[in-house]
Amino acid sequence: MGDTAVEPAPEKPTDHLPNLCPQENGGAHLGIITEGVGELALVIDPEVAKKACEEVLEKVKLLHGTSTESLDKVDGNETAESSTLENGILATRSNSEHTEAPSKIQEEDECVLDINTVKNARKRQKNNSAKQSWLLRLFESKLFDISMAISYLYNSKEPGVQAYIGNRLFCFKNEDVDFYLPQLLNMYIHMDEDVGDAIKPYIVHRCRQSINFSLQCAWLLGAFSSDMHISTQRHSRGTKLRKLILSDELKPAQKRRELPVLGPAPDVGLSPSKRTHQRSKSDATANISLSSNLKRTSSNPKVENEEEELSSSSESLSKSFSSPVRLAPEREFIKSLMAIGKRLATLPTKEQKTQRLISELSLLNHKLPARIWLPTAGFDHHVVRVPHTQAVVLNSKDKAPYLVYVEVLECENFETSIVPTRIPESRIRSTRSVENLPECGITHEQRASSFTTVPNYDNDDEAWSVDDIGELQVELPDIHTNSCDNISQFSVDSITSQEGREPVFIAAGDIRRRLSEQLAHTPTTFRRDPEDPSAVALKEPWQEKVRRIREGSPYGHFPNWRLLSVIVKCGDDLRQELLAFQVLKQLQAIWEQERVPLWIRPYKILVISADSGMIEPVVNAVSIHQVKKQSQLSLLDYFLQEHGSYTTEAFLCAQRNFVQSCAGYCLVCYLLQVKDRHNGNILLDAEGHIIHIDFGFILSSSPRNLGFETSAFKLTSEFVDVMGGPEGDMFNYYKMLMLQGLIAARKHMDKVLQIVEIMQQGSQLPCFHGSSTIRNLKERFHMNMTEEQLQLLVEQMVDGSMRSLTTKLYDGFQYLTNGIM
Repeated sequence: MGDTAVEPAPEKPTDHLPNLCPQENGGAHLGIITEGVGELALVIDPEVAKKACEEVLEKVKLLHGTSTESLDKVDGNETAESSTLENGILATRSNSEHTEAPSKIQEEDECVLDINTVKNARKRQKNNSAKQSWLLRLFESKLFDISMAISYLYNSKEPGVQAYIGNRLFCFKNEDVDFYLPQLLNMYIHMDEDVGDAIKPYIVHRCRQSINFSLQCAWLLGAFSSDMHISTQRHSRGTKLRKLILSDELKPAQKRRELPVLGPAPDVGLSPSKRTHQRSKSDATANISLSSNLKRTSSNPKVENEEEELSSSSESLSKSFSSPVRLAPEREFIKSLMAIGKRLATLPTKEQKTQRLISELSLLNHKLPARIWLPTAGFDHHVVRVPHTQAVVLNSKDKAPYLVYVEVLECENFETSIVPTRIPESRIRSTRSVENLPECGITHEQRASSFTTVPNYDNDDEAWSVDDIGELQVELPDIHTNSCDNISQFSVDSITSQEGREPVFIAAGDIRRRLSEQLAHTPTTFRRDPEDPSAVALKEPWQEKVRRIREGSPYGHFPNWRLLSVIVKCGDDLRQELLAFQVLKQLQAIWEQERVPLWIRPYKILVISADSGMIEPVVNAVSIHQVKKQSQLSLLDYFLQEHGSYTTEAFLCAQRNFVQSCAGYCLVCYLLQVKDRHNGNILLDAEGHIIHIDFGFILSSSPRNLGFETSAFKLTSEFVDVMGGPEGDMFNYYKMLMLQGLIAARKHMDKVLQIVEIMQQGSQLPCFHGSSTIRNLKERFHMNMTEEQLQLLVEQMVDGSMRSLTTKLYDGFQYLTNGIM
C-alpha cells in the first residue's frame, strides 16, 4: 500500500512532464535542453527526481522488512515457549514459575511494543504517502501558479520536489516567470546546488531563445554576485553562468551551425554613403564582429580583457565568430550610454552638463539605425535615431542622471527583422522656429559652439562605434534667421522621392492655430530654469512632444515609428529600486484582484550592474517641488488652476485620482517603510495622481541611518486640503481605501513576503541590515488583528502622520540644504 502511494511522484516530473504542461509558451520537455556545448550536457540530470524517490522507496521497503521480521520473531517465541512447556524439559514447575514468569511478561511487553512500532511506522508512512499524493495533486492543479512554484522551490529541501518545480517552469508564460527572474537568479547564486541544478535548464533554454533575456540574465548575475567576496565571486556558479551567456555559446543550435557559412551583409537597400555602409558592421548578421572593430584603437584594454574572459569553448568556429557577435551591439550601446553619465558627473553645473550631453548624444546618430533596442520597452523594435537636443539632465546633487528620448521602428522580431536603412539628416530641412527649439536652457550660440567640436574619444574605452570616429562631423542644419515660419519644411514625398521634388510647406496660420490650442490645453506653463532644465521638458504633454519630434524626424513618416524615453543612472545601485518595483507590482495585482480601487504606478527598472541601470520615466508628470517652485501656488490652488473650480467634472475626477493614489502610496510607504519622502521624490501627473519615486531607502535603511522620519507615511496638510479637508467626504473615502487595501494586502501577505525574503539571501544591500527585517515586515501586515482593530489602527496612523513634526522638519531641512520646496 505504501509503495503504490509513493511511486507515482518521481515519475511525473520526469517522464510525463509534457502531459502536465500547457503548450502556451512553447513549453517543452526537459530533454530539449540536454543538447548544447561544454558543461551544459553534464549539469542537466533528468534522473534526479527518480533517484530521490527510489531512495525513499528503499527506506519504506526496509521498514516493512524489519516489521515482518519482528512479527515472525514474536510468533516464533510464542511457539517455542509452548513446545518447551509441553515436552516437560524444565526440571520443576516451581522453578519455572519463579524463573519464566518474569521473562514471559517481558517478552509479551516487547511483542506489544513491536506491534505498536510497526503500526506507527505504517501510519506514518501512510500519512507521508498521502502528503506526497496531495502535493502532487496540488502541483498538477490549475491553482498552482508561478508564485507557488517559486515558494516551493525556495522552501523545499527535497531534491525531487526542486527538480519537479524546475521542470514546471517551462509550463508558465514567459512574462510570468520573467517577473521572478531576480529571485530565480539570486537563488541560483546563493542557495545550494540542488536548487541551482533545478533552475539552470530553464535559464539556458530561455537564453537560447532570446538575446534580450540573455543580456538581462548576464546583468543581474553580475549585480547579484557583486556582494560576494572577490575570491569567491570569481569561481561562483553565477560568474560561470554569466561568462557562458556573454560568450554567446547559448545560441539556438540551428543558428550556430549557419553562422560560419554566412557571407558579407548584402548592400541591397543601403545608402551608398560610406558611413552607412560601415554602420552595418554592428548588425548581428555581419561576419565582422563589433568587438574586432573596437580592437583597432590601442586604448581599449577593457575590451581585450573582456574577450579573453569570454573566450568561446567551441574551437571549431572560425576566429571571426569567436567573439559574441550576437550580443555585442546592444552591450556596447548600453555601455556608451553609461559612459556618458560618468563623464557628465565630472562637470560642475547643470548647464555645462546639458551642453556636453547634447554634444555626446549627437555622435550616436552616426551609427544608427542598428540592431539595438531599449530593454525597458514592452515591444520589439530597432533604435533608429536619438533626438539629442531633447535630452535633459535631471536633478541630483552628486550624480548626473539624464533623460534621453529614442526614436524606434516597431518590428515583429528585433533579432530577425531587417534593420531599417539609414536616412541622413541632410535629406530634410530642419528649422529653428519657436516650436522646434528645445527647452533645455541653452542659447543658440552655446548650442552651435558645443556642436562644432567633437570630443576626443581616442581614450574612451567604452565607445560602442569607433571605426570611423575620425570622420565624424556633427551635422548642423541650415539656419535661416530671417524667417520664423520655416517650420517642418519636409514631407513624406521629400524623404522618399528620388527626383528631389520640392517639399511641402506648412502654413504659418496652421502653426499659430496649433500653438494656441496647445496653450488652451496647458494653462500652467513652466519657465526655463538653468538649475532645473528638466522641468520644462517634463511638463510638456507627452503627445505634444511625440508630435513635435516626429515632425522633425527623417523617420517620422513610417507608420511603425514610436518614441520611447529612458532615464540613465550611473553611480546608483538600482537593486533596491528593482525590489520595490516588484513589491509595488505585486500589490497592484492584489488590489486589482480584490477589486480595491487603489492606484499606484510601478515603473520598470533595468539593473545593468551594482552601480548603474536604467529607469522607465513616468510621462506627463512633474515633481511637487517643481510645481510649487514654478507656479508659486499651494497644491490646492494649483489643482484649481489646472482642472477648474471645485464643482467641475475635471476637478472632481482629478481629486478622486489624487485620493486613490495617495491611499495606495501611503500603504506602500508604510509596508516598505519608505523614507526620504521630500517633495522632489513625489510626482504629480496631469490627471491628478501622485507617484512616489526613488526607493533608495526602504525596510531597514534610512538617510544616514538616522531614522529621522518617524511617521508611518507622508500626509501633509496640503494633501488633506486637496482631499477637501479632514471633515470632507473624500478624506473619509481615503481612510476607507486605506483599510480595504490593508485587508486585501494581508490576505496575500505570503506573495509579498517571498519576494523580499528570497532577495535577502546573500545580499549586502542596506535595506537588509539587521536580522529582523523580514519579521518586522510581516508584523506590519497585522495578521492577528480583527477588521475593527485594523480600522482603529488606520485612524491612528492617519492622525499621527497628519500631525507629524518630523515630516515638517525633514521638508524644512531639504529646503535649506537642497532648495527643495
